[in-house]
Amino acid sequence: MTLWAIVPVKPLRRGKTRLAKVLTEDQRAALNKRLLIHTLDTITKLSELEQVLVVSRDPEALAIARYHGARTVLEDGTPHLNIAITRATTVATIYNVSGVLILPADLPQMTRKDVVTMVNAAKYSNTMVIAPDHRQQGTNALLLRPPDLIKFSFGENSFYRHTDQARAKGARVEVVELPSLARDVDYPEDLAFLNGQLEEWTRVESQDDRKRRNGSSYAEMITNGPVGSEN
Repeated sequence: MTLWAIVPVKPLRRGKTRLAKVLTEDQRAALNKRLLIHTLDTITKLSELEQVLVVSRDPEALAIARYHGARTVLEDGTPHLNIAITRATTVATIYNVSGVLILPADLPQMTRKDVVTMVNAAKYSNTMVIAPDHRQQGTNALLLRPPDLIKFSFGENSFYRHTDQARAKGARVEVVELPSLARDVDYPEDLAFLNGQLEEWTRVESQDDRKRRNGSSYAEMITNGPVGSEN
């Protein structure tokens, strides 16, 4: 099975607005950045995934993705999660993949073992593997084999929409319930999933940190990288 992971990423300074009452904009941006890096560090070296593809309209997020060895697709047009994921899936299908694994970049407890469990559950074609969130309403990971098995319907109550679609098509539905995959960070109470490390996850870069980064290859990727096309 040839499998690509697709990671949709909102602009780092605009994501997690539900946390605005407890975190500043700089803290939310820092959290979003570290969550993305954690996601990439977890999945980019897995032999079960041929490629990792990040889709975003944020140049910094795309640069971070390339720095960690992922491919990138620039999201354009009206911001819409399902459209962005569909576009990235279309890119993946150009390479004749047999399946795609959609992973959001807000799972601080996700492990490599979790991802392997998702992949191993997709032994057969015409299969959807889905991991619900801790509220049993949303979709925290979604593997489709083939990639166009259903239409993406992320958002409130997406777990039920995705499973209903797959069953209506006669597909095999595998539900993977793992606490570490279920614990996404959307609301203030979800910050408990950071395991007491809130300060580290939300630490804002100092001026010295920014100066060091501005002289790195990472900063060069933001300035000169091929943002705007799949690469």
